[in-house]
Amino acid sequence: MIERAVLLVPTFKNYEKPNFEELERLAHTAGLEVVYEDSQFVREVSPATLFGSGKLEKLASKIPSLKADVVIIDHELTGSQTTNISNMLNVKVIDRIALILDIFAQRATTQEGKLQVELAQLKYILPRLSSIEGTSGRFGSAGVGMRGPGETQLETDKRIVRDRISRLSKEIIKIKKQRDLNRKKRKAGEKKRVAIVGYTNSGKSTLLNKLSKANIYADDKLFATLETTSKSVWLGDGVSIILTDTVGFISNLPHSLVDAFASTLEEASEADLILHVVDISNPDYKSQMSVTEKTLEEIGAGELPTVVAYNKCDKIHPQLELKPNEVFVSATTGKGIEELKELIKQMLK
Repeated sequence: MIERAVLLVPTFKNYEKPNFEELERLAHTAGLEVVYEDSQFVREVSPATLFGSGKLEKLASKIPSLKADVVIIDHELTGSQTTNISNMLNVKVIDRIALILDIFAQRATTQEGKLQVELAQLKYILPRLSSIEGTSGRFGSAGVGMRGPGETQLETDKRIVRDRISRLSKEIIKIKKQRDLNRKKRKAGEKKRVAIVGYTNSGKSTLLNKLSKANIYADDKLFATLETTSKSVWLGDGVSIILTDTVGFISNLPHSLVDAFASTLEEASEADLILHVVDISNPDYKSQMSVTEKTLEEIGAGELPTVVAYNKCDKIHPQLELKPNEVFVSATTGKGIEELKELIKQMLK
C-alpha cells in the first residue's frame, strides 16, 4: 500500500522561500504519495516541537481528512521533537534525514552498500531510541522511516546498537582495505582515473553510459544509484581512462552518510581529474554546485583539476559564458560529448 505523506517545510529567514520541490522528489523516490504540503517561518525555534503550537494544531485538524500516514519535516529533528510532534498530530513523523536514510536503504544492492546504509541508520537511531520506542509501535513498524534495521525488529537497547555499530565499522574497514588494494593495482596501470561527481539526479549515470557505451541503471529519481561504478572509456587519439561514478550529493546530507560512504567518495579524492556534472536545466543549479564543491572540499578533493559538464542543455538555452574548463552537454542526446572528451584529454595532459 502506498503511504500518503504531508510535507512540512520550515524556513528560518524572512526572505527564504520554502523548497518544496526537492522534498517532493525525495518523497516520490521513497515511494510516497504527497497529499498536502505546508510551510512556516520559524522566528524562534521551539526546543519541544521546532514549530509553534498554532501551526501544528492547524495541521492536526487537517490530518484526518487527508488520510495521511506520515508527516515529513524538512529539517533534522531531535528524538523528543519527533515524539512531541507525532503526539500532537497523531500520525507517524520523520525528518529529512530519516527520509534520505530510508531511500538509501531501498537503493543499496551490494553487500558493502547495505552495510554502509545500516551503519548510517544505526548512528542516526542511537540518540533517538526512546522516541522510536514511543512512536513506531503506535503506527506500525513498516513503511517509510522503518526500513533497514527497523524491518528486522532490532532490539532497541543502546548497548546492542553500539555493539552492532562496532561490528559494522570493522567489516567496512576490511572492505576499505580491499578497495585500497584494488586501487593500488589500478594505479600501477597506465590509465588515468576520472571521478564523476555531482548533485543527485544531475545525470551522472546517464553520462557514464553515454561515454562508456555501457548500460548502467539510471532513472529520473534522486539517488537512483548508490554503488560506485567504474568503466573504461576510450577518448580517442590513443587515450583511454577509467571513469568512476560516485553517489550523488544533496544539501544537508547527514554526516553519518558522509562518514559511512567515505570509501566510495574516496574514489573522487584519489582521482586524477574530477568531472563535475551539473543539471543546468535546474533553476537552483548554482546552489547545487556549491553543495557538491563543499562536499569535495570536505573529502580532500577540492583542489583537484576539474571539468564542469553542464548537462541537460537540450532542455533549455543556457545563457552562460563558459570558462576554459566548462562544456555544455546532453547525456541523453549526445550533444557536446565529443567536446567533453577533448576537454578531458586536455586537462589530463
